[in-house]
Amino acid sequence: MEDKHTVMLVDDHPLLLKGLKQLIEFEDDIEVIGEANNGADAVTLAEELDPDLIVLDLNMQGMDGIQTLRSMRKEGVTSRIVMLTVSDADEDVVEAISAGADGYLLKDMDPDDLLTQLRRALEGKMALNEELTHILASAIRKPKSRQQADINNLTNREYEILTLIAKGMSNKVIARELDISDGTVKVHVKHLLKKLGLRSRVEAAVWIVNQQGVK
Repeated sequence: MEDKHTVMLVDDHPLLLKGLKQLIEFEDDIEVIGEANNGADAVTLAEELDPDLIVLDLNMQGMDGIQTLRSMRKEGVTSRIVMLTVSDADEDVVEAISAGADGYLLKDMDPDDLLTQLRRALEGKMALNEELTHILASAIRKPKSRQQADINNLTNREYEILTLIAKGMSNKVIARELDISDGTVKVHVKHLLKKLGLRSRVEAAVWIVNQQGVK
């Protein structure tokens, strides 16, 4: 049997957390392995569990979703992270993606659509409500100072892992593919993102596809 996709949920509303967990656990191939109701606990748990996907509430008391997201990325968490929120404000969408989120979904979306988008994230694609795509498209068109990103800075192993990230593979699958440990993959991913000045796996996948035409 194939390994289940692992998911961690972060939300400070117990009812929503419970409902989201129940929705996900109806799926045979996805397992919720951790829950947190505040940002500080979420960062610690994310480092400890290294899930394939983290679903993160934007508007939490205390340490909000963006601060939590930044802290996770700063600590080297390489899981895919999707924001789940009631806010469809342009600036929130752009700030979240710029901070290293791999997706941005609205809490009022249809449950089936939510699952479809979470599966997109698990496949290494951007998870985004359809009505928000124009916001992201206009933000991406703005010029970015990414000249420092240079493929030649990567080791052969880092480049190899980057091409596998571009194919949507998780750390576990990459580890199996290359016959190395999950922890080793995690370290390589952290290093290659830092070397390229990128913040998330989706950003890395888009970058390598644009650079090399990796399919």
